[in-house]
Amino acid sequence: MRNAYNSLAVNMKENPFLIHGYKGPEYFCDRQEETADITDALKNGCNVTLISPRRYGKTGLIHNVFHYLMEHDKEIHCFYVDIYATHSLSDFVQLFAKAVLGRLDTPLQKAENLISKVFRYSQVTMSPDLATGMPQFSLSFQPQNTVSTLEDIFTYLDKSGQTCYVAFDEFQQVLEYAEEKVEALLRTYIQQMHNVHFIFSGSKQHMMMEMFNSPRHPFYRSTEKLHLNTLDENVYYDFATEKLRQQGVNLPEDLFHTIYTQVDGVTWYLQTIMNRFYRMSDCTLTKDSFHEIINGIITREEEEYKHLYHLLTANQASLLLAIAKEGTVKEPLSGLFMRTHNLKSPSSVQRALQYLLNEEYVYHSDNGYIVYDRFFALWLKKY
Repeated sequence: MRNAYNSLAVNMKENPFLIHGYKGPEYFCDRQEETADITDALKNGCNVTLISPRRYGKTGLIHNVFHYLMEHDKEIHCFYVDIYATHSLSDFVQLFAKAVLGRLDTPLQKAENLISKVFRYSQVTMSPDLATGMPQFSLSFQPQNTVSTLEDIFTYLDKSGQTCYVAFDEFQQVLEYAEEKVEALLRTYIQQMHNVHFIFSGSKQHMMMEMFNSPRHPFYRSTEKLHLNTLDENVYYDFATEKLRQQGVNLPEDLFHTIYTQVDGVTWYLQTIMNRFYRMSDCTLTKDSFHEIINGIITREEEEYKHLYHLLTANQASLLLAIAKEGTVKEPLSGLFMRTHNLKSPSSVQRALQYLLNEEYVYHSDNGYIVYDRFFALWLKKY
């Protein structure tokens, strides 16, 4: 009997709807204007701030920019450093070093010579990467030498004399470090770089805006800023239907509009759904197909959703559920909204809303407050 997914027979070809990683422009939908804007800024000596909520495709866009930069000039070097999981300046230094050390010079002996001359306050060790077999470098340093080691990394980049582009993803994380004046420290080194240009990417919009728009912060007006919006519905539909057609899958336009609306056009959710549609060969998709996919996703994540939901107080849970049922809430303190969902006083709603924002259960979009995780929102609507 033939399974709807036909998983054994169908998926000899690589699924073109990537959920993680970047594999080239043929798997990347649109963002032509944004790619051109960032590439042009970097090539002309400007640093860039890239801001959007998570799962809009910032990381993919950065790698797409790097692809075209390296395609145009084989001699440049591009480094992507995701600092989301860092909790201190020491963590930052370790990740930064791991990304750049040994990648600017060949042969290896030349790289080792430069590293040994530049790094004064840390011990540099080399070991083979278990995945690739290529040499990788790591640093060990005393806490009191963290700042000096950071300076050495920037010196290493500068002394290489080579054109480099560095992307710090989730850059707002530096505001959470216990050390004081990290922004000022980084700004001091970065503004001295002549051959190195930077992308500062972040998903906590209010924090990123404060860092780069407020005169109280060292990075004030030091970059060109780009806010990433959702992909155009028609553009993504054309991309999706062309890829699905390769598998004999037909996606009706009215069904796609329903899907796009359900997930607010956010790239990762669209990719996740299309990734599963691609597994269904030689068929015309229906609303039943869509509901089957969504129910499968929600079922697999249900235990995590229950855990997140039960971490909340009664007031926080009630507000989150109300926002999920509404879809988008412009005025959560309005009498109509509170009466409709049996919420308590405006002050209790305000406190609950602030917690949900801080913990990224919800975020404030241009249209109002929405549940951050669109699949979580669909699960909540079942309550």
